[in-house]
Amino acid sequence: MLSTIGYEGARPDDFIGTLRLVGVQMVVDIRDRAQSRRPGFSKSALRDSLEAQGIGYIHLRELGDPKEGRDAARSGDFAKFRRTYAAVLQTDQASEALEQIAALARQMSVCLLCYERDHHECHRKIVADYLESVVEYKVRHLGVRSDVSLGKLAGQLRDLGEGAPA
Repeated sequence: MLSTIGYEGARPDDFIGTLRLVGVQMVVDIRDRAQSRRPGFSKSALRDSLEAQGIGYIHLRELGDPKEGRDAARSGDFAKFRRTYAAVLQTDQASEALEQIAALARQMSVCLLCYERDHHECHRKIVADYLESVVEYKVRHLGVRSDVSLGKLAGQLRDLGEGAPA
């Protein structure tokens, strides 16, 4: 299973609760820089919080959107954003990272992570579209739910391993 999610505007508990609810086993962070001004979403803090909830974490910077692409997207120049990111995907490092994600997604429920709430405005959609053709099943684009924070789910989550609801 392969999903994507953005944490824009989300609280860490709601973010992790959403991942647990749908049975995500591994988060693949595809941000160029795994830093965030939002508490709980920088690399170390996020990794530790996810692992405490039984969710793995890896950062694949090789699939990150470079500053030029991020600036283009922020200014609304999505044609430049796509051209910039297409160049990233042509690198050997990106190809290896894509293969790594495809292999993981064949074994477990994987979720690509980036910042933007709307996957249409984020490079994770481009990555997901490519991977969808490789792993041969539909990618889910998740939204962070505010009604599933860890505190609200305490005692309600069952084992969401194999056969978890989609």
